Amino acid sequence: MKIVVSGSTGLIGSPLVEALQRRGDEVVRLIRPPQATTGGALRWDPERGTIDRAGLEGVDAVIHLAGENVFGRWSTAKKQHIRDSRVHGTRLVSDAVAALTKRPAVLLAASAIGYYGDQGDTQLTERSPPPAGGDFLAEVARDWEAATASAARAGVRVVNMRFGVVLTPSGGALGKMLPPFRLGLGGPVGSGKQYVSWIELGDVIRAILHLLERSDLSGPVNMTAPSPVTNRELATSLGKVLHRPAGLPVPAFALRMAFGAEGAAMLQSGQRVLPERLVASGFKFRFETMEPALRDLLAPSESGR
Repeated sequence: MKIVVSGSTGLIGSPLVEALQRRGDEVVRLIRPPQATTGGALRWDPERGTIDRAGLEGVDAVIHLAGENVFGRWSTAKKQHIRDSRVHGTRLVSDAVAALTKRPAVLLAASAIGYYGDQGDTQLTERSPPPAGGDFLAEVARDWEAATASAARAGVRVVNMRFGVVLTPSGGALGKMLPPFRLGLGGPVGSGKQYVSWIELGDVIRAILHLLERSDLSGPVNMTAPSPVTNRELATSLGKVLHRPAGLPVPAFALRMAFGAEGAAMLQSGQRVLPERLVASGFKFRFETMEPALRDLLAPSESGR
């Protein structure tokens, strides 16, 4: 297949491109200035609303992963960039795809389980409604998914991939947790009762490849492992794998100092999300539970191999 990928250098995009190329696909990277458009790359600029439409003609699939990282202090400008990078960027890609003469068969577009808001220990599937209002990330995710509507109306199969917490030591939440945990200073965040719906990076890549091939799947798909854990359980498992104590809770006031009130609220909230549609479609997870995933990700490096 000839596949266009945005966010191709990111946490998911980089190993995804490698996986696509290993199986023989032609990957076309969608890149922003000032990156050079070398061979096999197309230019787009979400802030200016420009994209190389001609270069998109005739591709078989588009995988849209680009978006501002949510970690960091949530200033007004940061929140605006989180929203705009997702909603405006996705609308630009979707509108461009819809306007093509020869459209791709599928658009796999990133979304997030923040769509569900914080609903405590309620089990959430793709059929679960979003919160009534007032949750910034839920509102962003709702508009993020709505931005793919033009491609769907044009007859393109659209999948909204609602990513959970992607586990990899190279970045994301786990990458930020490792330094204090390795020093024996790790522990649960806040109450520790909030659920973490996670998925190991390798399973993310395999799930995306699965979605490319399953022509019967469209709409929202939860990209999470079948066994979400509480934040306290995550801390305990990580401490066990690293052979370090993990009982020092991170207090709410420290989170507010580091991330601001809204960023701290995000870290203390959670969702108990189940991958109902992935499982029903026959996808087999390599890691369904947390501790084996962490051991596979971390044990070789921790043992010096």
